[in-house]
Amino acid sequence: MLKRISTPICLSILIAGTLVTTSCGRKKSSAPDASAKPKTTFISIGTGGVTGVYYQVGGGIMTLVNRQQTETGIKASFQATGGSVYNINTVLAGSLEFGLAQSDRQHQALKGLAEWQEKGPRDTLRAVCSVHPESVTLVAAEDSGIKSVADLKGKRVNIGNPGSGNRGNSLDVLAEAGLDWETDLHAEAVKAAESSKLLQDGRIDAYFYTVGHPAGAITEAAAGRRPVGIVPITKMEGLIAKCPYYAPTTIPKSLYPKVTNKADIETISVMTTLITSADVSEEIVYSVTKALFENLDEFKTMHPAFAYLKPETMVTAGLSAPIHRGALKYYREVGLLPTAP
Repeated sequence: MLKRISTPICLSILIAGTLVTTSCGRKKSSAPDASAKPKTTFISIGTGGVTGVYYQVGGGIMTLVNRQQTETGIKASFQATGGSVYNINTVLAGSLEFGLAQSDRQHQALKGLAEWQEKGPRDTLRAVCSVHPESVTLVAAEDSGIKSVADLKGKRVNIGNPGSGNRGNSLDVLAEAGLDWETDLHAEAVKAAESSKLLQDGRIDAYFYTVGHPAGAITEAAAGRRPVGIVPITKMEGLIAKCPYYAPTTIPKSLYPKVTNKADIETISVMTTLITSADVSEEIVYSVTKALFENLDEFKTMHPAFAYLKPETMVTAGLSAPIHRGALKYYREVGLLPTAP
């Protein structure tokens, strides 16, 4: 015959069992799980129009970053935007973690110039690296006899529409060459994209176009009945010293088989730069920088404009804003920049 267990004893057993169960549960939840994935952190990269090179840069970086998501927990996306000015403002507002911008726009924002003059210097802007050059390109009809910037004197030249970055670059080059665009040229002021037709129609002799290469508009100009060449832009050392957002570069002749040039063309460029904010964490910027540089050979195959990228140039050329501490950490680890004293 079974004996009835008294109520106090039952309660004691139940309480003890509950304590054991609770204790075991807590112990289990606090033990590290080696298979646990890192918490997902979402980042976004602002680019430019969907047909432009900026869009390709953003997509390429996104692909490389997301491949390492299991290790880093970072999931990237990219979006089409209005370009440099929008990206800078949106990154600084905290709505984007990264963006692409011309190096001259980077400089202007940092110093409180141009669109940023009213609000003053944007001193939380940070650079990650430069990417491809956007070359200041001078295209001229072969029958014009223009073989140098100095030869533009007295010619009909499109210098770009007012307010455009293209026009600003044109005027910088002309001034460095000792030419006054108002008195030494017959200057036109239309959008660069319209220049190829004007050249082939005989309405201008040459035009400036700041663009990443290869550019469809220049391919179009070279395919017309009027032979054209790309004019070297040299002797710009003074301009580069004065304006740190410019850098020397070369346009490969191979990109434009139909131009009259026989060799690669020397010029200057502003750089496409990857920017961020000082408020973005060191870990995030380090991981994005590492993903790009450790897979640079693959990235270079994603667009012809990336084919000639060199790590040494990407960490020095055209960076007019301070390099973010996360990017600096990576560059110093791999010897691209000297370690801090």
